[in-house]
Amino acid sequence: MSLNVFRVLGNTGDLSHLASIFILLHKIQQLKSCSGISFKSQVLYLLVYITRYLDLPWTTSPYNFIFKVLFISSELYIIYLMARAYKPTNDPNLDTFHVEFLLGFAALLALLFPYKYTILEVFWAFSIWLESVAILPQLFMLQRTGEAEAITAHYIAALGLYRALYIPNWIYRYFSEPTHKVDTIAVTAGILQTILYSDFFWIYYTKVMRGEKFKLPV
Repeated sequence: MSLNVFRVLGNTGDLSHLASIFILLHKIQQLKSCSGISFKSQVLYLLVYITRYLDLPWTTSPYNFIFKVLFISSELYIIYLMARAYKPTNDPNLDTFHVEFLLGFAALLALLFPYKYTILEVFWAFSIWLESVAILPQLFMLQRTGEAEAITAHYIAALGLYRALYIPNWIYRYFSEPTHKVDTIAVTAGILQTILYSDFFWIYYTKVMRGEKFKLPV
């Protein structure tokens, strides 16, 4: 049986996503601080997971079930740490992005372009569109501070890399499957999400990957 390297990239994307969460948990617990982390982005990600995994009780794949539970439970724990245990280190004056625009954007597209008008499908579409822009409060916060700790930069990089790793898999499936079927919602949102990370990735590569501090150009 030949190894589908593009399928492996998709699985690697899942692992990169999970790794980003563990990096963030490690940063918060090791430094006993959530400074530099957007609480608003974390709440948006929790909303993404809850609306996407409404089918959790009917999930039969052990792989999918474990990942769904890990994403929801770990995000809940992160929010608990930021809202309770290390709340004094969370500066709301820096976390000022208006998330209502992101929620409205995701809700509008989910209602206009779902694959089917069922509760699960509409909420799934909402979660995909919301995830594509959920990083914006974090990037906006980074823009305001002008710099980030290395471990925070690693977290954002792993979070952005996971969706980018899916793109080769989507291309392969389009050309290899007889129907040439494309998941237009996931692909469009994934490309949007990757574009939003592009400036960050460049600075991460030219600075952090070379041992320098992540700092935005003046």
